[in-house]
Amino acid sequence: MARPSPRLRAGEKRLDFTLAASHDSDSEAIAISHNTWIHRIARTTVVRPLIKSPVTPNQLTTVRLLAGTVAAVALGVGVSPWQHIGAALFVVSMILDRADGDLARITGRTSPGGHKYDLIADSLSNAIIFVGLGVGLRGGDFGMISVLMGLAAGAAVVAILWLVMRIEELDGTGAAELGAAAGFDPDDAMLALPVAVWLGWSESLLVAATIGAPAFALFFVWFFRRKLLLADKD
Repeated sequence: MARPSPRLRAGEKRLDFTLAASHDSDSEAIAISHNTWIHRIARTTVVRPLIKSPVTPNQLTTVRLLAGTVAAVALGVGVSPWQHIGAALFVVSMILDRADGDLARITGRTSPGGHKYDLIADSLSNAIIFVGLGVGLRGGDFGMISVLMGLAAGAAVVAILWLVMRIEELDGTGAAELGAAAGFDPDDAMLALPVAVWLGWSESLLVAATIGAPAFALFFVWFFRRKLLLADKD
């Protein structure tokens, strides 16, 4: 039987260490954004089985983007069971989003290009899911206005992506991360979307996204301007 390569053995050791560290920190605030509850699920269900496989982090990111796109299309159909299928696919997409970065870190295959691709895939998936939600609700109380609401929320997500990339150009990779607490990070708030769909609260979620996403984008505008001021002082 062939022995595993040194890189694979090192990857397994890093994964074991990461899993152990995450269990040790359950009762504490989490300081890094790749040690959340969703990351732990991703490590157990996706990353560990793939360490010895030829699957690359970028390939996983591509599958994440495809899953997010199909989820948005399913939500856009606007009727059951497609809405529920879309919500489930979006959860899968979120897990894959956490898995690609972990696979890259654990197997030593991180790269600036891979990080940028991950950011773009993440933001596009989050943007089009709101568009799909708005399109799917066009037959509801808001009519065609729901499509505009979905587009507004999606555009705000794209704006946040641009600001994050600009901030990282100034201060380096991870400079725009807001950190995590109690095993959750701000991006985990996207879990509210599938939950709202399953509970029949889709229109309320769309209203919240139409207000919340642009508000979050404005926060990042302030954050970016603050970074620029600090850079000028230095």
